[in-house]
Amino acid sequence: MTHTARLPYPQLAPKPFQGLLNLSATVHKSGLGSRLLDLVFLRASQINGCGFCIDMHWRDLVAQGADPRHLNAVAGWREAPFFSERERAALRWTEIVTAIPHSDASDEEFEHLRAHFSDAEIAEIGFAIVTINAWNLLNVSLRNPIPESA
Repeated sequence: MTHTARLPYPQLAPKPFQGLLNLSATVHKSGLGSRLLDLVFLRASQINGCGFCIDMHWRDLVAQGADPRHLNAVAGWREAPFFSERERAALRWTEIVTAIPHSDASDEEFEHLRAHFSDAEIAEIGFAIVTINAWNLLNVSLRNPIPESA
């Protein structure tokens, strides 16, 4: 596979691009906190195979002081001792929502999430997940490359 972008979608569709940037900025202003949001973004990006977003959110978490060893375990969060129950609930919900229609956002799974988050926070997590999935789909399909230097 080539590491060259297929087309410069931000320049070709500036209004939708700006709208998605605005949505991202709004999601970042939620009360969920940067670490939790970036863990959600990193996990969804891993599932979707978006190297650009994996790199960006990994770097964001490191800049926040996250241990790289812990971040390397995000894909295997169930077996890793590095995540709080709240983070585990968010990571699980991220996997469920990102994998729709091949997953089951069951009432039981929702109640597990609800044990760790308020209804408003759950709504914010939902917007975070769909926002990163939108970026992932654009970046993967249009081959937005990982920058060689940070």
